[in-house]
Amino acid sequence: MEMFWFLFLLSFAAASSIITPSGATSSDSNSTTAWRRGDNLKDPKLLRMFVDELPTMPRVRGYHLKDALPVSKILKIGMFLKQWKFHKDLPPTKVFAFGVSKRRATVPGPTIEAIHGVDTYVKWQNHLPEKHLLPWDPTIPTAKPKKGVPTVTHLHGGIIEPQSDGHSNAWFTAGFKETGPTFSKRTYRYNNHQQPGNLWYHDHAMGLTRVNILAGLFGSYIIRHPEIEDPLRLPSGHNYDQTLAIFDRMFNVDGSIYMNNTGDNPSIHPQWQPEYFGNMIIVNGKAWPKISVRRRKYRFRILNASNARFFRMLFSNGLRFIHIGSDSAYNKQPVVVDKLLLAPSEIADVVVDFSTSSSDEVILLNDAPYPFPGGDPVDQVNGKIMKFFINKKHEVDKSHVPQRLIEYPVADASGASRTRYIAMYEYTSSIDEPTHLYLNGKSYDEKVTETPKIGTSEIWYVINLTEDNHPLHIHLGLFTVLDRKELVNLDEFKECMTKNNDPIKCEVSKYAVGRGIGGVPRHEQGWKNVFKMQPGFMTEILVRFSHIHSNESYPFDASSEPGYVYHCHILDHEDNAMMRPLKLVA
Repeated sequence: MEMFWFLFLLSFAAASSIITPSGATSSDSNSTTAWRRGDNLKDPKLLRMFVDELPTMPRVRGYHLKDALPVSKILKIGMFLKQWKFHKDLPPTKVFAFGVSKRRATVPGPTIEAIHGVDTYVKWQNHLPEKHLLPWDPTIPTAKPKKGVPTVTHLHGGIIEPQSDGHSNAWFTAGFKETGPTFSKRTYRYNNHQQPGNLWYHDHAMGLTRVNILAGLFGSYIIRHPEIEDPLRLPSGHNYDQTLAIFDRMFNVDGSIYMNNTGDNPSIHPQWQPEYFGNMIIVNGKAWPKISVRRRKYRFRILNASNARFFRMLFSNGLRFIHIGSDSAYNKQPVVVDKLLLAPSEIADVVVDFSTSSSDEVILLNDAPYPFPGGDPVDQVNGKIMKFFINKKHEVDKSHVPQRLIEYPVADASGASRTRYIAMYEYTSSIDEPTHLYLNGKSYDEKVTETPKIGTSEIWYVINLTEDNHPLHIHLGLFTVLDRKELVNLDEFKECMTKNNDPIKCEVSKYAVGRGIGGVPRHEQGWKNVFKMQPGFMTEILVRFSHIHSNESYPFDASSEPGYVYHCHILDHEDNAMMRPLKLVA
């Protein structure tokens, strides 16, 4: 443990600084742009809302049919520099985009559709230029090639071999001219042996995830299981089953993406800031889009692809969400909710029945403070997401939402093989600005401490000692929430943790008082791959390192190199350096 850093541990305050114009005029050596002054920012109030049609992202199959049966397919998906129109009244924006070709590349990238039990192979190809579009900070743990933009793709929620997981140090530059220390293969194998559900893929390069995703490197991935999904008769087909990737961005008047290039602690980190917030809300690559829908049920697979912004969504006319799945798994039964809170990287699989609407127009709103939960309130621009125009005519709708969806084996905590404690810390400088964030007071490069056995389950107590809500993501492992307890006498507990960094020595049980599972919304009590760790609480989760639908082990060696990781999915936190290695053992 680096005891030096504990001198910076003041109040474990949240990384609450919001990206605002700094007036800086310096340029970064890795950037193609001399960064503009704040007065060159595009005012979002000058853009008309609900004028661009909601795009349907291109879909590519990770399989092909042979004798009417699906068989494995090799996809070639590249990363390209191109221009993208985020709004009809905004100049074209230079982005990094995924696609099967530069012409067909999009932001977000194509939706990859896979079939349960049929392998999909992807050759991820880096065609990016030598210099980045955005500033990136060499003082945080980061990939540092001689030239070129490092990338590596992670399938978020994928239960896959370590070599194909998109390890942060398995990065590569254009043409594989330079590769990271854990790079091992050019073609990734996705087994698709897991339960059906919604995943997404995104860049995961060490120290660059926040800027590479901000530039556009992400897309959706769906695993379908027709034998068990078709009988559910949920809304289906491209028109009625759609992915919605929601994220925020800020732009200069020339259309380029704005990212502040001056850190809160410039003498320590010249560029890094604790959280990025944009002032425009984007859905499927368009700012505040519109869509015409029929008076019937639609299925929306909603992904929060923001760096740091939480979305708490609601409809302007009282329409409700029928929640059928979280992240990469179905619920046991549907849950009807008025509001839907999504942290960065979370996915909500919902059905919306527009036949129950009392009006012909409805706006999808957002009322989540930023940073969440104690930050600034939304305003008239970031409080709106998109608009639905509803056809007046009612029609026959043969789809429905069954009372029972898909039930997986019960999460049995009594069979857990190990109990672990994961504490979330923030460190600040002498001017009380965040310098970095750690899990268990350890940097990424320190010795691996989480070494679960393949095929077992573990109980993790996650203790959030910051004021931010941190979405925790565990690669390979799926988990379910067992309990959530509020921490009392917090200052006393923090003082003990600062000194010992040991929940057992600090007798955490006397500081954690129960709310129980009742404190967790019913639609979030199923299996998840990311969960919102509430500040000032200890959250108990059961993590399973086997398939949840069958309790079977993996069809690959999960103990092989380079292993996996777990981290906060606020990207600016993950990059510096709220991420730890995870090494499974046989």
